[in-house]
Amino acid sequence: MFDRAVYSVCGMCAVNCPIEVFTAQGRCRFIQGHRQAPGIRGSLCPRGAAGLALLDDDQRPQFPLVREGERGAGRWRRAGWDEALDLAAQRIAEVRQVHGARALMLSDAGGPFSDLDQALIRGLGSPNYFDDHSTRNLNTDQAARSLFGFGEDGLVCDFKRARMVVLQTRNLFESVHVQQLNHLLDAMEGGCRLTVIDVRASVGAAKADRFLMVRPGSDLALNQAVLHVLLKEEIYHREFVARRLEGLEELRAYVEACTPQWAAGETGVAAEEIVNLARELALHAPAVIWHPGWMTARYRDSFMVARTAYLINALLGSIGAPGGLLLAPRPEDLGRHGLNRLVDLYPPADGPRVDRLSKEHPHLSTPGGLLHLGLVAMASGQPYAIKGYLVCQHDPFGAYPDQEALGQALANLELLLCVTPTWSRTAWLADIVLPCASYLESASIVGQVMGVTPRWLARNQAQQPVHDTLPDWRIVCALAGRLGLDKLAFTSIDEIWAYQLRDTGVMASDLASRGFVDLPPAPLPPSATGPIFATDSGKIEVVSPRWQAAGLESLAAYQPRSAPATGSFVLTLGRSGLERQDCTANNSLLQQRTPENSLWLNADQARGLGLAEGDRARVSGGGAKGEVRVTLSEFIHPEAAFLLHGFGQDLPPEARIQGKGLDDGVFMAGGLERYDPAGGGLALQEVVISVRKA
Repeated sequence: MFDRAVYSVCGMCAVNCPIEVFTAQGRCRFIQGHRQAPGIRGSLCPRGAAGLALLDDDQRPQFPLVREGERGAGRWRRAGWDEALDLAAQRIAEVRQVHGARALMLSDAGGPFSDLDQALIRGLGSPNYFDDHSTRNLNTDQAARSLFGFGEDGLVCDFKRARMVVLQTRNLFESVHVQQLNHLLDAMEGGCRLTVIDVRASVGAAKADRFLMVRPGSDLALNQAVLHVLLKEEIYHREFVARRLEGLEELRAYVEACTPQWAAGETGVAAEEIVNLARELALHAPAVIWHPGWMTARYRDSFMVARTAYLINALLGSIGAPGGLLLAPRPEDLGRHGLNRLVDLYPPADGPRVDRLSKEHPHLSTPGGLLHLGLVAMASGQPYAIKGYLVCQHDPFGAYPDQEALGQALANLELLLCVTPTWSRTAWLADIVLPCASYLESASIVGQVMGVTPRWLARNQAQQPVHDTLPDWRIVCALAGRLGLDKLAFTSIDEIWAYQLRDTGVMASDLASRGFVDLPPAPLPPSATGPIFATDSGKIEVVSPRWQAAGLESLAAYQPRSAPATGSFVLTLGRSGLERQDCTANNSLLQQRTPENSLWLNADQARGLGLAEGDRARVSGGGAKGEVRVTLSEFIHPEAAFLLHGFGQDLPPEARIQGKGLDDGVFMAGGLERYDPAGGGLALQEVVISVRKA
């Protein structure tokens, strides 16, 4: 039936699961999870299974395009690859010559394969590389740095051996990390207890032993109360805390008044439930995980939500413990030579970043910067003008709020260049579209994923491109060659792999034969000393000197929230197992399962507004309005309204989804400047909408 098996990496979301692709007569016919990858067992989520639909999709860019009319008018001219690449390089060089290298900016979705993009913009002499982590896990990452001295990828959830797991701001059963989910399900089969904290009942809540439905924006109060109980009842892991935590008394003072009774009034969760949760965690410690969150771009205190989650883990002794949050070694920690980074082909660019990261946010440590502030600067021209913007395989319009502000930012550009496998609002406004092949039609550079053992992984090309598209590495390297960046002008993926793997002891054939290589497991730390942290004190720092020096509180107080007026709701956004961070609505397979989104409301609140299941509602907020069907449930908080993200785009090439659903981003006026200054992440859910029957 099949004539070849190709080992690769899924490209349908940011998890990057290892996959096996089976081909017949040169075409991909079947995809499954990699059976040799630990925890995968051949499993694949719905998004991964729908990857085949990308191949024959005639509603994606099929050849290079050059804009001829006004931006957004849809007047395109087909170009050959040489012409398109020559023109793109010429336009980049013109911006660089007239305005200077720093007037160029590049953004992508981040992740293990972003090294090539970073090398291109650094080689051009600009400091302005951005990823879109400020819409996802930036607050969590910076919370980890403030406590441990390293980012969130320095810790790994040991779900397989956990005895109790709390999922807060982490919808693991729908935003699927296949390996983690399989390990959690194994643990639950063996008796592991699961608690889910959310404003609505998700799939995970349906499988949990305990579901705590909290008021929107009250997570910090709940976390503070759990810390209060652990300390007040002296049921924390005293040995670990005495050895590895600095600032216990400051933490006691911080949560002294945060009683379960107080938190009940803020969160809507009964005081008895909070006490029982804390006691049960202590009972199973240290094999417990209070997940610090992934989609933490929610509120202006999300940094503190993630930080207090980590502190709960620390009090329970789960940091570095089996069944808790294990330490993730780097290759260098194992005595191995790390990957040779492409970005190191060029020295760092001189001058300040356009987002003023080092000046206004010196406490933050992130190579991907704050894209929302980069876009604000693009619109204002301050501190300096951005005139050329290279967007590589992501969509700022899909990921970021405030569509009007985004439009103003892009209007100031002399060049908007999109390297993309799919259409997006950003690509539709571009001057030049360079269509890259789908992940099944291309190989990739080698990327690194942190874990209990570091993993190096790479895509192997499963079939030839269906349309006149090129792998992303070929596009970037071809631009580099035309722009005089000879060190980055690789002519084959083998050359790139050879550079990245030089002196590592790993062969390109190892990646070609399996798609990934796991480095040997880390040696266990000496039992007498335990794990060592990368802070100045070598301990978990309750009070972070770096954040204090920036004038920010390490233990910021909870700010009470007022209930929205009658007929108004806090807009909560997310996804099901069929959507990814930006949008999969136009995938021909997934679109059949979810043709449009609906607004989820509390059934009692909706009936009070005269709304019944399936009615159309008029939604307004942030100067925008729209209509959408409603879905009613008793398992969503009365103050919340939930909308699946990624719908409402109305691009002419994407005929399948025109007029389908509602775009949450239209209600987020001012959203680019609404963020958590302590962690850098956006506050996407501090938006109130009004709802009435249409």
